[in-house]
Amino acid sequence: MTDRPVPARILIVEDDADNGRSLAEAIGDLGHAPELAATGGAGVEAFRARGADVVLTDLVLPDIDGIEVLRRIHALPGGGPIPVVLMTAYGSVDSSVRAMREGAYDYLQKPLDIDELESKLARALETSRLRRDVDRLRREARRDWTTASWVAASPAMCEVVRQVRQLAAGRSTVLVRGESGTGKELVARALHAEGPRADGPFVAVNCGAFAEGLLESELFGHERGAFTGAVARRAGAFERAQGGTLFLDEIGEAPPSVQVKLLRVLEDRTVVRVGGGEPFRVDVRLVSATNRDLAAMVRDGSFREDLYYRLRVVELPLPPLRERREDIRPLADRFAAAAQLDNGCRIDRIEDAWYARLEAYPWPGNVRELRNTVESAVVTAPGRELLAARLRLDGPFAPASAPASPGGWTPPDGLTLDEIEKRTLEHVLRQTHGNRSLTAERLGISRRTIQRKIQDYNLPF
Repeated sequence: MTDRPVPARILIVEDDADNGRSLAEAIGDLGHAPELAATGGAGVEAFRARGADVVLTDLVLPDIDGIEVLRRIHALPGGGPIPVVLMTAYGSVDSSVRAMREGAYDYLQKPLDIDELESKLARALETSRLRRDVDRLRREARRDWTTASWVAASPAMCEVVRQVRQLAAGRSTVLVRGESGTGKELVARALHAEGPRADGPFVAVNCGAFAEGLLESELFGHERGAFTGAVARRAGAFERAQGGTLFLDEIGEAPPSVQVKLLRVLEDRTVVRVGGGEPFRVDVRLVSATNRDLAAMVRDGSFREDLYYRLRVVELPLPPLRERREDIRPLADRFAAAAQLDNGCRIDRIEDAWYARLEAYPWPGNVRELRNTVESAVVTAPGRELLAARLRLDGPFAPASAPASPGGWTPPDGLTLDEIEKRTLEHVLRQTHGNRSLTAERLGISRRTIQRKIQDYNLPF
């Protein structure tokens, strides 16, 4: 026995009793479930109580007009995506245009044509379904980015969760500070998803991933002809994030020219595109992140002091994984489950010693390194078991091998300085699973330099 589809609920707001009954009968004949309200206020209350898939309302009503019915329904919880079709007297073009500007889905002219009613009602119902699907998917996606999806068993992370939830409601500029792999972008996304800008765009820009000129264009946009290859106007990240949140990762990598322009945007909330002359206002919440000591960079002159204080209206430090060991086991379980799902494999048993080794390791690459390590353990596990002895913890904190000579480190024979640099870079990149930021941190050079040397040496990362 097959399930019958649930009839669509159609709310009819019509003060003429004869017209209302005729319309309800016609809609019933089309297989839908009509409900009739004789006034605008009664129609709004009916929607508040029982909802509807589509609303058909007369424009002229004894209490409030159809446009006010439209406004009030769209202001109700769940009313925003509901198509409202206005019914107007023949020739009321001005009223129809005004209704469409106010957000009406469509309009029908009286006397109603049944074929036209059926056609427009079918389109409105499909629109209603699609809008609700989009709203549902948006809510689900938003939940994935909120603090409710985090692992926060440790006191340190519980405090981060508390601060994020408190900050999300405002619009203060936030600087997220933490080591590579601690989840700085997750914090930025939670600030967006749990705040009043959640329905707006979230735009992320990695300041260390662009050359100086390209970073300016990426952030502020450019006009056609601003430089070679600028064949059309392009909106920058500030413009694309209008009404939402802009996340600037690795803000410490921003060159001086970009720092000056960022300061101007933060001071007057206006942007000028590269090659343009006219500033325009932007409404964006700015969240930035760094794994570098910006205060030290201010002292040595590599970062502007005035920009530093503009960015850190609120500073949110993230604890490294070694300071939140209570989170390691639940994080490992989550990553193991995800790795099994993503790779089509199965783990039936996990040694207690496997967890113990994870909890004893200092995790210089933090949560990102833990995730990669767990995934590697899952996909290479023999016999559906995760064994402590097979864990690959071979980073710089693993037991060191004996020195090459009594006097300390000895460079390999027959290698040039460039070859030694290439092999060293490749070795550290493999240890960090290709993480450029962590590699830069371990080698004491900038991420931009790492990126350039990868290209120079044609390394497979």
